[in-house]
Amino acid sequence: MTAEKMRDYLQGLPEQFNEMLQMKLNLPSRYKKEYQNILVSGLGGSAIGGDILRSYAFSQAAIPVIVNRDYDIPAFVGPQSLVLAVSYSGNTEETLSAYRQAERAGANIIVVSGGGKLSSLAREDGNMVVEIPAGLSPRAATGYLFCPLALILEELGLLSGVSKDLAETSRVLADLKEEINPAVDYDQNIARQLAGEMKGRIPVIWGSSAHSEVAAWRWKAQINENAKSPAYYNVFPELNHNELVGFEAPGDLISQILIVILRDPGDHERVKKRIDISRQVIESRVAKVMEVEARGNSFLARFYSLVYIGDYTSYYLALEYGINPTPVEVIDYLKAELNK
Repeated sequence: MTAEKMRDYLQGLPEQFNEMLQMKLNLPSRYKKEYQNILVSGLGGSAIGGDILRSYAFSQAAIPVIVNRDYDIPAFVGPQSLVLAVSYSGNTEETLSAYRQAERAGANIIVVSGGGKLSSLAREDGNMVVEIPAGLSPRAATGYLFCPLALILEELGLLSGVSKDLAETSRVLADLKEEINPAVDYDQNIARQLAGEMKGRIPVIWGSSAHSEVAAWRWKAQINENAKSPAYYNVFPELNHNELVGFEAPGDLISQILIVILRDPGDHERVKKRIDISRQVIESRVAKVMEVEARGNSFLARFYSLVYIGDYTSYYLALEYGINPTPVEVIDYLKAELNK
């Protein structure tokens, strides 16, 4: 696999939303019932859709949305739970284990997958399978992995305006792609500039808990997987109660840290003030502080605009280091060892 493969994946993200908007779910009537909770179970790139759903549902859903990244499921899962089991490959062992436990607990299960064992199991058990296009790296398929989850909750009446928000997200990403794709020179390309500043430094991404927390996590994970480099993240206001104090010693290490702050117009006014003050506190101690502003009207458009810039930044950082961003050989090795 070449670096161009990841470039092509990134270029195709806006179209994933359009493609999913054409999808007909046709949920069986047995799923249209009252639920007490929603559990999204997945790992890695397959779990990011659940994280986005949790954030998106925060201000709308009357019941909690919980993301599970484990072999086991919480004890509260039962007949009044909706479990969305997500695995792009369909062979993620933790998700398969969680699926089997949810089935034994009598939960209502819908599988979102590109195939594999998970889809086969679900069909054998009579559970609904939403099959999404396969062939990408899971981390490059966030449109495919998120959209069905949100559309399911819209059809169940737990979320509203999803289709409209997804359409706006696709438009915002298509416009943004024209500004940050590889054909755009460094001086005009914010993602290239961010990668250039990150090279040789330790990126720390700061978001806000209600809006850009998951985006900050995504930046960290994409830098790890694409650029094969360390990266860390935290969120306001929590980081003001601990992490902010950790910029005093050792000075030589702190001076190698690059802070990237993700800004969202919807951030709480007190959070906005916290960001400004925190920047004043650390700016002279770290290598640099950079900010990225979300775009769009809806939560989803703003969220994905931050994610898309981060995805491209991680791709350009890989190129800065002369690394192929597409393969994840360490993860492949780990899976092979576990399968022995």
